[in-house]
Amino acid sequence: MKTFLIIIGALLFLFVGAQIYFYKSSNNIEGYQYDVLTSFEGFEVRKYEASLFTTVKLDTDKYKQASGKGFSILGGYIFGKNGRQERMSMTSPVAMTLADKMTMSFLVPQGLTKKNLPKPDNINIKFLEVPEKKMAAITFSGWASDAKIKKYKEQLIQLLDKNNIKYTSNFSVLGYNPPYELFFRRNEIVVELD
Repeated sequence: MKTFLIIIGALLFLFVGAQIYFYKSSNNIEGYQYDVLTSFEGFEVRKYEASLFTTVKLDTDKYKQASGKGFSILGGYIFGKNGRQERMSMTSPVAMTLADKMTMSFLVPQGLTKKNLPKPDNINIKFLEVPEKKMAAITFSGWASDAKIKKYKEQLIQLLDKNNIKYTSNFSVLGYNPPYELFFRRNEIVVELD
């Protein structure tokens, strides 16, 4: 029994250590740059830099289905399924539009442009240049799901209406953590402002 408890304790120690390592490592990943313009109770208004994204449109509005399929396609591209079999750095966050047909987007690492990116093997992958824009963001923790996304989108709408902030219908969910990070997960609902 004592040996069993020692083994369980050692495994638990290794698991917690790995999660802390993963968390610290993900903080070093290149991210979608923004400045906070105003902090309100419950949300922020931010100005995001003009950026380039790889995108793929998905035939669903269900988060779990779209995230699995989209990550497989875009992850494949950055991990070498491209004309040069070139690997690229992972960036953060993974963005998904909230629409009847979701679009998943990965930020293109700095230094790469439409001209020097390798050609995707998958013809459904497109490159999208996004101009500088203002967005409102609400943050939530844990694993994203359709229910949580709906809840926080509604909360953000209520907060924007309460503060008389005009917004568009362009809502997205942002996920900041890789799937193997089980703790300290961060997600956001963002919307482009008028």
